Amino acid sequence: MTDFYNSMTAALQAMSLVEVIGVITGIAGVWLAARQHIWTWPISVVSVTAYVFVFYEARLYADMGLNVFYIITSFYGWYEWLYGGSGHTERKVTRVGQRELWVMIALVVAFTASLGYFLDNYTNADLSYTDSATTAVSLMAYWMMAKKRLENWLVWLAVDVVYIGVFTYKELYLTALLYFIFLILATIGYLDWKRDMEREAAAPVIK
Repeated sequence: MTDFYNSMTAALQAMSLVEVIGVITGIAGVWLAARQHIWTWPISVVSVTAYVFVFYEARLYADMGLNVFYIITSFYGWYEWLYGGSGHTERKVTRVGQRELWVMIALVVAFTASLGYFLDNYTNADLSYTDSATTAVSLMAYWMMAKKRLENWLVWLAVDVVYIGVFTYKELYLTALLYFIFLILATIGYLDWKRDMEREAAAPVIK
């Protein structure tokens, strides 16, 4: 316990301003997403941009690339939440379709295998296959969030548990703490989105 405390203290002292910005905006972005607030997207752009640099320094190249993708997808999600609904209106919370789910799972497996092989054989990346798997699943969850699929929160819950282990191993303790907070926020997000979807379904249709 003493060793962990000393390591955490040392990590906090050595922590870069970029990581601090990533942590603060990351928490704010997920909290806003749980509340279905549109500002989740611009705030998330700041967070994921910061983590491009953090993961480069940690040699987690798949996660670095993932955050580059997040920057692009954040603008897509921003648009979808505002205009992706019926009649170019605000998008509502829905469940993921069975076919859509299986297609995403197949893509996750293929992405993990191919990227993991490349990183393991042609780069100095650490935790190549684990990094690739968490990257692939996170891509799936981020896409589902942009589409306002309720189950995106369940996917985040699963991948965040793995990330906590990875970042603890890489001595990114503040980031590991961030993902523990994400676990709590993902639980809140799932319950809030589910309640909103059920309320929307129960509302009378006005003709």
